[in-house]
Amino acid sequence: MSTQLAKVVWQGQRKFTGTSDSGFDVLMDGRSADSGPREAASPMELIALGLGGCSSVDVVSILEKKRLQISACSVDIQTTRATRVPAVFTHMHLNFVITGKNIPEKAVNQAVTLSADKYCSVVQMLQAGGVEITHGFEIIDV
Repeated sequence: MSTQLAKVVWQGQRKFTGTSDSGFDVLMDGRSADSGPREAASPMELIALGLGGCSSVDVVSILEKKRLQISACSVDIQTTRATRVPAVFTHMHLNFVITGKNIPEKAVNQAVTLSADKYCSVVQMLQAGGVEITHGFEIIDV
C-alpha cells in the first residue's frame, strides 16, 4: 500500500510548490544565485530547516516535560556540502540557544543529546545517509 506524503508542482523557471499530505504549501526556488534573485528557500535549505525544526520540537518538548521555565529556543545550523555533484551535505552542526530562568546545563545537554541520538527522525535519516551531525548549546538566563 502506498501513501502520498507530498506533491511537488513546477511553477515555471526553477520554482516549485510543494504540498504536504496535511494540505500545507511551501514554495521552493532552485535557481542559482547568478540567475537572478530567488523568491524562496532552495530544497537543500529546506532540508536544513527540517533538521532544525525536528530537533527543536524534541528539545522544547523534553525541557517542558521537566517543567523548566524556558521562554525561547532557537537553533543555528551550519552546513558543509560536498564540492562536486551531487553536492550533498557532509556535515551539519546545530547550536541551540535556550533562554529561560534557572535552566540547568545538564537538562539542556540531556534534551539535545536525546533528540540527536534517539528522537529526531531527520537526524537519523541524514546520519544513515552519511551526514556527520554534531550539536552544541548555550543557555541565556533571564
